[in-house]
Amino acid sequence: MNATPDWYTKGRGHVWLPYTQMKTVRPALPVVSAEGVRLRLADGRELVDGISSWWATVHGYRHPHIEAAVRGQLETLPHVMLGGLAHEQAYVLARRLAGLLPGDLDHVFFSDSGSVAVEVAMKMAAQFWLNRGQRRVKFLCFRGGYHGDTFATMSVCDPDEGMHSLFKGALLEQVVVDLPRDAAQEAALGDVLAQHRGELAGIVVEPLVQGAGGMVFHDPFTLQALRRLADEHDLLLIFDEIFVGLGRLGDAMFACQIAGVQPDIVTLSKALTGGTLPLAATIASARIHDGFLSDDPLHALMHGPTYMGNALGCAAANASLDLFEREPRLAQAQAIGKALERMLAPLRDLPGVKDVRTRGAIGVVQLDRAAPADRLSAGCIERGVWLRPFRDILYTTPPLTIGEEDLGRIGSAMTAAIRDWSAGLGK
Repeated sequence: MNATPDWYTKGRGHVWLPYTQMKTVRPALPVVSAEGVRLRLADGRELVDGISSWWATVHGYRHPHIEAAVRGQLETLPHVMLGGLAHEQAYVLARRLAGLLPGDLDHVFFSDSGSVAVEVAMKMAAQFWLNRGQRRVKFLCFRGGYHGDTFATMSVCDPDEGMHSLFKGALLEQVVVDLPRDAAQEAALGDVLAQHRGELAGIVVEPLVQGAGGMVFHDPFTLQALRRLADEHDLLLIFDEIFVGLGRLGDAMFACQIAGVQPDIVTLSKALTGGTLPLAATIASARIHDGFLSDDPLHALMHGPTYMGNALGCAAANASLDLFEREPRLAQAQAIGKALERMLAPLRDLPGVKDVRTRGAIGVVQLDRAAPADRLSAGCIERGVWLRPFRDILYTTPPLTIGEEDLGRIGSAMTAAIRDWSAGLGK
């Protein structure tokens, strides 16, 4: 088999890769097919995908139920605009998402990526107040947070430690604080909110796990405190569940259910279609939705991505929800978490390892310094596993369908890569 396909050789100089210094980047690995939890490379090697293509392929690659749903939809209606037209897949999906989420989170606005879903949530929150005659366009957000790469979402990411620190000063001004983790911190945050009364539209948070900002965990108390503070200071509470939503944490489909907190707006993407097609959703409560009802056309939410509610994506999402109903995804996530804790726990005692933590189907090894990403990644690839470290983190978020053998391979690869790196610290 040709290790360097012609399409790769001819196209490599024209593709600008994500989060990549193109001058020094190592050649990307050409993937020719994928099935289950494995990627097949052009040179014939197979890699276990330990991060589910950025947390999306929860059911594994090429699940036959999702493929059949997309194929059937392709034969009837691949796409139609939602401006003035309707199609079955979007309407069925909206109803199903409303039924899965708690309380009156009943109104679904579709888009095509997670960043846009969060942008829509922020726009909803700001315009909710504008429709009431109040100009409240800033947001409370948190250190360690990450919500996307578009300009508005960059502005509610961690301004110092995140990947967008280069743009500090050029983004929308927000109020950035630490997550409240006890009663004293909750009270202190209340004082901050009082100082910004009349400025803030809402609070934006990743519930229970801050993902790309550092895989930082927090307890339900934090979200319960934010709900109390939002109510006390008349703010809207936005949960960005793009990472953790749809089964990743194992205890429930959504983090808001685990915490027993209903936000005003929730965003979903990634696992929504099982990693098959791009689709995102911003789901609002009745109060938010009704705040846009008016005889004034300018009170409407003026947003509409061309491919919002794409029929193929919605068909994939409906099939993905079928699998959550029919197959034991939550139990699988719980089992993955227990196995990862068992496999990774011995790394806690190694020099250079700051922390090892797991939650649901998330396993994290945090180092005490910036991770040698290329070296750690290469060590895992040598052992048949695809992982992509960042900053001081080597982590895994495998497909929820992963088998015991392949999960063991991920644990072994992470262990070996960290041990090799740790052994060389004093040399």
